[in-house]
Amino acid sequence: MSFIARSFYNGADGVFIAGCRLNECSYITHGNYYALNMTLLFKKIMEYLGISPERVHIEFMTSSDAQHFVETVNDFTDKIRLLGPLGEREGISDEEIKAKLSKLINLIPYIKIVERDRFKLKINNPEEWDKIFTIEHVRELFDTIPSYWIDPEKCAACTICAQRCPVDAIEGGRNKIHVIDQDKCIKCGTCLLVCPTKFSAVKKLVGEPVPPPLAEEKRIKVR
Repeated sequence: MSFIARSFYNGADGVFIAGCRLNECSYITHGNYYALNMTLLFKKIMEYLGISPERVHIEFMTSSDAQHFVETVNDFTDKIRLLGPLGEREGISDEEIKAKLSKLINLIPYIKIVERDRFKLKINNPEEWDKIFTIEHVRELFDTIPSYWIDPEKCAACTICAQRCPVDAIEGGRNKIHVIDQDKCIKCGTCLLVCPTKFSAVKKLVGEPVPPPLAEEKRIKVR
């Protein structure tokens, strides 16, 4: 999903994905199902964001399907020409699209964790694909995205959460109350898992705003 999102972020007007025929992958037999399910979800997310899902297409074929490949790519190219540049048909400015995609790229690790069971589904019938992910499902997914916040009253400035954060979204240090940069946070929950239970300083927030961080001069931990 991050490859698709970054392609659009970098100016692509459409993304075409080709994979082995289902059940015929030479390396990992379920890899193309993962690709299919991730693409189906991404198309619904595009619809949720107001971007035409027709800008993404996935097709399954073998190396001997040269004619099929050519015809499919040509059809997709014609469709993208009709849609025009990204955002034009949708009535969304480049800046707004980049802002939407930037937030989405940040959330993809979280989405992959939440949807990992659905990504494993092996459904061969194309008529059933639209039932795997619905716009209602995507809306609920985005409505329940958590935020993580460090309670300054409980933070012991032990640096464990900062050391374990995979994207360096936690700013702090010895004797300094930690703060999570919400723009960098990928919602993986690692900080919540590693915060020592004797402190329980990290809080998971859903459906409520994150309290503003302490002023810099108030973050010194006096021991």
